[in-house]
Amino acid sequence: MNLDNAVETHAQWKTKLRSAIVKQEKLDHACLSRDDCCELGQWLHGVGQQRYGRFASHAECVTQHRAFHREVAKVAMAVNAGRYEAAQELLASTSDYAKVSSELSVAFLRLRKEARI
Repeated sequence: MNLDNAVETHAQWKTKLRSAIVKQEKLDHACLSRDDCCELGQWLHGVGQQRYGRFASHAECVTQHRAFHREVAKVAMAVNAGRYEAAQELLASTSDYAKVSSELSVAFLRLRKEARI
Protein backbone atom coordinates (compact mmCIF):
# COMPACT_ATOMS: atom_id res chain seq x y z
CA MET A 1 0.00 0.00 0.00
CA ASN A 2 1.23 3.46 -0.85
CA LEU A 3 0.88 5.50 2.34
CA ASP A 4 1.01 8.77 0.42
CA ASN A 5 -2.09 7.71 -1.53
CA ALA A 6 -3.81 6.46 1.62
CA VAL A 7 -3.30 9.74 3.46
CA GLU A 8 -4.43 11.68 0.40
CA THR A 9 -7.53 9.50 0.10
CA HIS A 10 -8.44 10.32 3.68
CA ALA A 11 -7.78 13.99 3.09
CA GLN A 12 -10.32 13.85 0.26
CA TRP A 13 -13.02 12.83 2.72
CA LYS A 14 -13.59 16.47 3.60
CA THR A 15 -14.52 17.15 -0.03
CA LYS A 16 -16.77 14.08 -0.15
CA LEU A 17 -18.51 15.09 3.07
CA ARG A 18 -19.02 18.66 1.90
CA SER A 19 -20.46 17.32 -1.34
CA ALA A 20 -22.89 15.11 0.61
CA ILE A 21 -23.97 18.17 2.58
CA VAL A 22 -24.57 20.27 -0.53
CA LYS A 23 -26.35 17.45 -2.38
CA GLN A 24 -28.14 16.33 0.81
CA GLU A 25 -27.06 12.75 0.17
CA LYS A 26 -27.41 9.99 2.74
CA LEU A 27 -24.13 8.53 3.97
CA ASP A 28 -23.34 5.01 5.17
CA HIS A 29 -22.86 5.89 8.83
CA ALA A 30 -22.32 2.28 9.90
CA CYS A 31 -19.37 1.81 7.57
CA LEU A 32 -17.94 5.31 7.99
CA SER A 33 -17.85 4.92 11.76
CA ARG A 34 -15.60 1.86 11.53
CA ASP A 35 -11.86 2.15 11.11
CA ASP A 36 -11.52 -1.21 9.38
CA CYS A 37 -13.86 -0.72 6.38
CA CYS A 38 -11.60 1.50 4.29
CA GLU A 39 -8.47 0.37 2.49
CA LEU A 40 -6.20 2.17 4.96
CA GLY A 41 -7.93 0.60 7.96
CA GLN A 42 -7.71 -2.85 6.43
CA TRP A 43 -4.00 -2.28 5.85
CA LEU A 44 -3.42 -0.93 9.37
CA HIS A 45 -5.14 -3.92 10.97
CA GLY A 46 -3.70 -6.48 8.52
CA VAL A 47 -0.43 -6.21 6.61
CA GLY A 48 0.55 -2.96 8.33
CA GLN A 49 0.10 -4.58 11.75
CA GLN A 50 2.17 -7.59 10.69
CA ARG A 51 5.00 -5.52 9.23
CA TYR A 52 5.02 -2.41 11.43
CA GLY A 53 3.04 -3.28 14.56
CA ARG A 54 6.21 -3.23 16.63
CA PHE A 55 6.59 0.51 16.05
CA ALA A 56 4.98 2.99 18.44
CA SER A 57 4.10 5.10 15.42
CA HIS A 58 1.94 2.26 14.06
CA ALA A 59 -0.13 2.27 17.26
CA GLU A 60 -0.41 6.05 16.94
CA CYS A 61 -1.67 5.64 13.37
CA VAL A 62 -4.31 3.16 14.49
CA THR A 63 -5.44 5.49 17.28
CA GLN A 64 -5.59 8.55 15.04
CA HIS A 65 -7.28 6.63 12.24
CA ARG A 66 -9.95 5.42 14.68
CA ALA A 67 -10.45 9.00 15.93
CA PHE A 68 -10.71 10.21 12.33
CA HIS A 69 -13.52 7.77 11.62
CA ARG A 70 -15.34 8.84 14.80
CA GLU A 71 -15.32 12.42 13.51
CA VAL A 72 -16.42 11.37 10.02
CA ALA A 73 -19.27 9.43 11.64
CA LYS A 74 -20.39 12.57 13.51
CA VAL A 75 -20.60 14.44 10.21
CA ALA A 76 -22.46 11.53 8.59
CA MET A 77 -24.99 11.47 11.42
CA ALA A 78 -25.61 15.20 11.07
CA VAL A 79 -26.01 14.92 7.29
CA ASN A 80 -28.34 11.94 7.56
CA ALA A 81 -30.45 13.83 10.13
CA GLY A 82 -30.74 16.80 7.77
CA ARG A 83 -28.65 19.00 10.08
CA TYR A 84 -26.56 20.40 7.23
CA GLU A 85 -25.39 23.55 9.00
CA ALA A 86 -24.22 21.50 11.97
CA ALA A 87 -22.44 19.13 9.58
CA GLN A 88 -20.61 22.11 8.00
CA GLU A 89 -19.53 23.27 11.46
CA LEU A 90 -18.16 19.80 12.21
CA LEU A 91 -15.85 20.23 9.19
CA ALA A 92 -14.66 23.75 10.07
CA SER A 93 -10.93 24.45 10.17
CA THR A 94 -11.04 24.65 13.99
CA SER A 95 -13.13 21.48 14.42
CA ASP A 96 -12.18 18.18 16.01
CA TYR A 97 -12.37 16.73 12.50
CA ALA A 98 -9.67 19.13 11.27
CA LYS A 99 -7.50 18.44 14.31
CA VAL A 100 -7.77 14.67 14.02
CA SER A 101 -7.23 14.75 10.26
CA SER A 102 -4.02 16.69 10.75
CA GLU A 103 -2.87 14.40 13.56
CA LEU A 104 -3.51 11.36 11.34
CA SER A 105 -1.26 12.81 8.64
CA VAL A 106 1.48 13.51 11.18
CA ALA A 107 1.16 9.99 12.59
CA PHE A 108 1.71 8.51 9.13
CA LEU A 109 4.74 10.71 8.58
CA ARG A 110 6.15 9.35 11.84
CA LEU A 111 5.45 5.77 10.79
CA ARG A 112 7.10 6.30 7.43
CA LYS A 113 10.16 7.78 9.15
CA GLU A 114 10.37 5.20 11.92
CA ALA A 115 9.78 2.22 9.63
CA ARG A 116 11.70 3.71 6.72
CA ILE A 117 8.78 3.14 4.38
